[in-house]
Amino acid sequence: MKTFEELGVNKAIRDAIVELGFEHPMPVQEEVIPYLLGENNDVIALAQTGTGKTAAYGIPVLQKTDATIKTTQALILSPTRELCLQIADDLKSFGKNIDGLHIVAVYGGASITTQIHELRHGAQIIVATPGRLIDLMERKVVKLDNLRNIVLDEADEMLNMGFSDSINTIFEAAPADRNTLLFSATMSKEIEKIAKSYLTNYKEIIVGSRNEGAENVNHIYYLVNAKDKYLALKRIADFYPHIYAIIFCRTKIETQEVADKLIKDGYNAEALHGDLSQQQRDLTMQKFRQHTIQLLVATDVAARGLDVDDLTHVINYGLPDDVENYTHRSGRTGRAGKKGTSISIIHSREKSKVRNIEKIIGKDFVDGTLPTPEEICKKQLYKVMDDIMKTDVDEEQIEPYMKEIDRQFEYIDKEDIIKKMVTVTFGRFLDYYKNAPQILKPSTKRSERGERGERGTSGNRRSRKSEAGYRRLFINLGKQDGFYPGEIMQFMNRHVHGRQAIGHIDLLQRFSYIEVPDTDADKVMRSLNGTSYKGREVRCNDADEGGRGRDARSSRGSSRNNENGGRRNRPARASKAKKEFNNDETRHGKDDWKALMQGKPFKLKGDEPDFSEEGWARRRPKKK
Repeated sequence: MKTFEELGVNKAIRDAIVELGFEHPMPVQEEVIPYLLGENNDVIALAQTGTGKTAAYGIPVLQKTDATIKTTQALILSPTRELCLQIADDLKSFGKNIDGLHIVAVYGGASITTQIHELRHGAQIIVATPGRLIDLMERKVVKLDNLRNIVLDEADEMLNMGFSDSINTIFEAAPADRNTLLFSATMSKEIEKIAKSYLTNYKEIIVGSRNEGAENVNHIYYLVNAKDKYLALKRIADFYPHIYAIIFCRTKIETQEVADKLIKDGYNAEALHGDLSQQQRDLTMQKFRQHTIQLLVATDVAARGLDVDDLTHVINYGLPDDVENYTHRSGRTGRAGKKGTSISIIHSREKSKVRNIEKIIGKDFVDGTLPTPEEICKKQLYKVMDDIMKTDVDEEQIEPYMKEIDRQFEYIDKEDIIKKMVTVTFGRFLDYYKNAPQILKPSTKRSERGERGERGTSGNRRSRKSEAGYRRLFINLGKQDGFYPGEIMQFMNRHVHGRQAIGHIDLLQRFSYIEVPDTDADKVMRSLNGTSYKGREVRCNDADEGGRGRDARSSRGSSRNNENGGRRNRPARASKAKKEFNNDETRHGKDDWKALMQGKPFKLKGDEPDFSEEGWARRRPKKK
């Protein structure tokens, strides 16, 4: 194993690194630092978060920066404000022994006036989010004329967030002879496109394999019904008393809702999402880094690039649509050689996502079974006993109170005191799990789940039974209307007062079936029926009682939902027409047309027409 000195790092930076507690470089640092210390060396480095990427590019950038010159020599771009501040703090720590070095972080959501004031004092290194940097460039506050190095940290995420145009603008303003460094957890087509456009003879450095998950992370999924997701989350949190985790949610609304529920239930949790002010986000992250917060409920964007030590778990409150996002999420834990666990709470329709992720990251998920109430209570009891046994008693501090304590417990025996003490610290779990709701694991076998059987012989999905406590509603909107799960949630929130719980969704081409709690079903139908979606009148009714509604019955797609039923109508119509034709044959005779053509006697209905020269089809004169 090499040392930082062997990599070519100067003494000022080495001393700072030693003070921070680092003795040996990590694999990505061993690969990247010597290469970047050379001249005109562009690089793409693929490595998971938590592998030491910041130091890998930060140390060479610091060493190649001339602190005696006040012009901007290095620019580091990051996708989020949190990551921007984090990178700036790390660089300041590495470069604290360099006299005259000035590092400034610029990002949206904070006072631009303050940032302008800092920049005018001269900043050799700027750490920025793309949007705020372009704003400062347009104000002529930031000039990139003397730039030597541009670093894109979490480059894949910046492109995913729609910063590609901003990145192009920044690159075009920078000198052509600068070094360009791209650091990413995954390699995408967009990254390759950037590389071809702006990098020169670049070297690709891969630590591990492309797009793989962190090596020290165990991947587990728990399969539950949609309505049981929060209950499952509670059980996971209770089963790991010392859990220190980020819980990822898909939307800002869901993030806040889950955080509020956890806080209400007595958990040490807070939310982190884009609707919070920068001050609130900074305070939340400060508390989380200090372990004041045990559970951080966050969106992907808000938690992007967060460097938090000793994270025990990452919990996916539902899997992301993009596999790369899963890789980034799971990369929050299992850092610096430590073990971590990535837990996903999924429903049956997300099983296919699990298989896709397994293929890409090259690792198998464990099909987990949720801990039972008995197992959780036992685990929590052991924690209470362990906390009591490990508590150090300050005899001198407690001595003044012992006389009163002895008097209070004089007539209570040791066993009763222990029972009362345990009840005080442990009673909440006993009370909850005494009558805890049962969480059933849905079957993934079609024969058991009824994916086919529940539809019946006619192929009708409507016959599928709703989950207990839920009612199945028909809505005449489907995939062809762009009515996907995200749109469904937004549509419901827009028209139904208050946050509406939704269970199982059957999304078809022209219509959908949605399960809602039985108590809310009438309210939902009243709220949605008659509304408009993209110019189409919405019909919503009870799938079991009212069927599919007029719109769906009249659509071609109805044959898909009731295939045999729709096709039965066609033979019926044909049969009716045939019957009428046969009756007509009886009245007129099927060969009457032959008799007419052959000049034979033929009985016509009504008056015999005039077949004179002028034609029998001549228009009759109007009556005067």
